[in-house]
Amino acid sequence: MTRLPAEAYAIIEGRHSDPFRYLGLHAEGDQSVVRAFLPEASNVEAIGEHGETAPLARIHDAGLFAGTLPNGSRRYQLRARFGDNVVDLDDPYRFPPVLSDFDLYLLGEGTHQRIYDKLGAHPITLDGVEGVAFVVLAPNARRVSVVGDFNFWDARRHPMRVRGVGYWELFIPHARAGDHYKFDIIGPNGQHLPLKSDPVAFGAELRPKTASIVVDLDQIPRPQAAPSGINALGAPISIYEVHLGSWRRKGSNEWLTYRELAEQLPAYARDMGFTHLEFLPVSEHPFDGSWGYQPTGLFAPTSRFGSPADFAALVDACHREGLGVLLDWVPGHFPDDPHGLGHFDGTALYEHANPLQGRHLDWGTLIYNYGRTEVTNFLASNALFWLDRYGVDGLRVDAVASMLYLDYSRPPGGWIPNKYGGRENLEAIDFLRRFNTEVFGRFPQATTAAEESTAWPQVSRPVEFGGLGFGYKWNMGWMHDTLRYIGKDPIHRKYHHGDILFGLHYAFSENFILPLSHDEVVHGKRSILGRMPGDDWQRFANLRAYYSFMFGHPGKKLLFMGCEFGQEREWSHEHSLDWHLLEQPKYAGVQALLRDLNRLYRALPALHELDCDPAGFEWVITDDADHNVFAWIRKGNTARARCLVVANFSPNVYHDYRVRVPFGGKWREVLNSDSSHYGGSNVGNIGEVVTHEGLVPELSLTIPPLAAIFLVPES
Repeated sequence: MTRLPAEAYAIIEGRHSDPFRYLGLHAEGDQSVVRAFLPEASNVEAIGEHGETAPLARIHDAGLFAGTLPNGSRRYQLRARFGDNVVDLDDPYRFPPVLSDFDLYLLGEGTHQRIYDKLGAHPITLDGVEGVAFVVLAPNARRVSVVGDFNFWDARRHPMRVRGVGYWELFIPHARAGDHYKFDIIGPNGQHLPLKSDPVAFGAELRPKTASIVVDLDQIPRPQAAPSGINALGAPISIYEVHLGSWRRKGSNEWLTYRELAEQLPAYARDMGFTHLEFLPVSEHPFDGSWGYQPTGLFAPTSRFGSPADFAALVDACHREGLGVLLDWVPGHFPDDPHGLGHFDGTALYEHANPLQGRHLDWGTLIYNYGRTEVTNFLASNALFWLDRYGVDGLRVDAVASMLYLDYSRPPGGWIPNKYGGRENLEAIDFLRRFNTEVFGRFPQATTAAEESTAWPQVSRPVEFGGLGFGYKWNMGWMHDTLRYIGKDPIHRKYHHGDILFGLHYAFSENFILPLSHDEVVHGKRSILGRMPGDDWQRFANLRAYYSFMFGHPGKKLLFMGCEFGQEREWSHEHSLDWHLLEQPKYAGVQALLRDLNRLYRALPALHELDCDPAGFEWVITDDADHNVFAWIRKGNTARARCLVVANFSPNVYHDYRVRVPFGGKWREVLNSDSSHYGGSNVGNIGEVVTHEGLVPELSLTIPPLAAIFLVPES
């Protein structure tokens, strides 16, 4: 053995930071020298592009070979003997770079909107050879290697080269879709890190395993587009929020697959009259109990229910039923599992180094560093990825308040102010504005929604006018106030009349969605039905009245699965909804009401066209606290597009109850939540009422107990 340079030992020991400098083909003097590291090989030859062969000498027993290649061949293969087997190989270290100079420029600048086209693992053909291009960001690493099914998970075999501001890349010939892989990283201080999953992996193993999986995105059929205008402010938007793992189950409490869900869920939601499905986070996550809100694989649909192609089939099935698809998206925090983003390259790469900025106290998770260019580019590109590659129609952003405030859920002295001494997270604000600008810029038919629980102004107003740029905002105040009101015994409700009225003071300050979400049916809060006071009949009547009030109120609608039929128990992610309850008429009646409310909401322009415009609402009765009665007019764009909604939150029937209306003549009662069809007492107005003529037209109504009625003028 000849004396070897230090670089050779760095290759042998798996710590070389630039393997292309030593391995592969190099011109040395007038010779073309090939060096290859093939552990366990006993003999190796180089084969030139014209078939000529040249033996490579074994220069170290660990499997390091070197020799000269005749005739100046640039393309070559290696022929190696492993025991009794002889294998022809393409040398990864003879191929050109994966990333172009322009890619590196955009990545360094933080303006590459499609990092998912470059980072991660991509099956490609390079220089006529099929394989997989791997690229990962790890700017502070000393060495990064790809390990996987294709190299016996041996970090010495495929060290990567670093380019730009820390993007490590390598093309591995003959690796293919379906291969499992991770990154083996040596940190800046020489520490060997736990194997890391790919932050931009498009597939992942089922937990508790954590390897990434090579996916050929080009082989996944693109879902059919959703109906045009489905997210518009003037469109009816009624969202069915679903946790895919617990909507229904089969056999021995097993999940439905994406394709089984595609056969059942869109048809059910469409039959119920919903316009959209919203999925709790589908990005890969290690802990079932997080419901997906602690993701480790932001670009990978969870493998719990099938493959990425199967998920695309679910989106396609929703679109074929005329439904929009919204995803819960979590750019606010991530878990500190050792295979994930935390301390990714041996430093705080994705998170803040200081725990006063980088750790979320409530959830024990890490907070993204929005001041880092590569991090915000990663997140913004991830948002675009779901809209682009899977054709989803919008993103609901989780826990926006935790992003906006540096002192969110932190004790005094437990946070670091911004550069002006304030509590606002300026970098997060900039990121959210960029996110919305890029989403609406590239996908103008899509939308975004913010779960934002504070009074932060202009959440759903355009960025150019100082807003955050979201399409919609969840109306958390409406939800809290009205659930508090409806949870009171009717005899006490007159003292809480303002809980219903107050929401209209700010109802049009944002483009609001009225949410009865998963968060309202867990952690001891009880189900929505479980909050209703009174005996069994009153509980169901209260629920029907409350849902009717919601659908008559300005704002788009969102209802968590199970609420549509009055699930009794709190939601559990470990079990199916209690579908057997529908065998009982009282639950089937609630479901029938929800179906009819959705259909009425979609059919009447007055109930949706001006959901987010003060011109679409007019109070008629606000001061009848003693009777727990409210009445208002909803308006559409045309003069006679009007709907009178009267809600009675007392158990009393009121006869000859006078309500002024804008038009004289006949008004039809188009929905009555007290109908016997829904389980009510069938008190009402026998389908129509004619106004009493006077200076102001009035209706003399019979108002049913714990119910709401909807009336429209005869055209």
